Amino acid sequence: MRLIDLSREIRHRGPTLPNHPPVTIVPYWTHDDAREAEGVAFTIATLFMTLGDHSGTHIDAPRHFDASPDALSIDQMPLERFFTEAVCLDLSHKPLRSDIEVADLEEAEAASGVTIQPGDTVLLHMGVEARLGEGPGYLTDFPGLTKASAEWLGHKGVGIFGVEALSPGRPFKNNFEVHIACRDLGFTHIEGLVNLDKLVGQGRFRFIGFPLRIKGGTGSPIRAVAWLDG
Repeated sequence: MRLIDLSREIRHRGPTLPNHPPVTIVPYWTHDDAREAEGVAFTIATLFMTLGDHSGTHIDAPRHFDASPDALSIDQMPLERFFTEAVCLDLSHKPLRSDIEVADLEEAEAASGVTIQPGDTVLLHMGVEARLGEGPGYLTDFPGLTKASAEWLGHKGVGIFGVEALSPGRPFKNNFEVHIACRDLGFTHIEGLVNLDKLVGQGRFRFIGFPLRIKGGTGSPIRAVAWLDG
């Protein structure tokens, strides 16, 4: 068994989209503040954190993109959704600021040697981490899905797809349409993944990405992990 961490660090003032709150992490109690009880000295350290439910590597709950009153919040989603069979498609040849079309997904699936099955998690390696890092273009210059390519995934029956960028579609229209496709076809996505290059050519594997149990949450940070046999 081999585990590959697919999670971005959550750190003070890490990258976030403008419509999400910034991450703040500061010391709250430090080892400089000693306590004593009956002659026993003891110190602890804790952090004070504020962050949005779409911070770091995170998953969107249906409530994020579906305004209907019965849309599921993150604490209502079945745990089985977050521990699944998975595949990784290599789209790293696509230029920055380009659209991922249906033909691109079909070619990447064929090249992977695996067939997407209903309920799979499909991770899309676009080379965002290597090409953009967390520089100025990280929030805007990534390749992204279109309405049609998102619907292609939805019609395949995938439960979740995942991308390295903080949006699944390129900014504005495409991104809105991808979220709408998730709403209409009943699936969702993960944003902010890393290390997807390590999964290219690995065939099928297990994906683990459990969210926090945030009551009413529209999403949650996750610790995303790929579990490879052998």
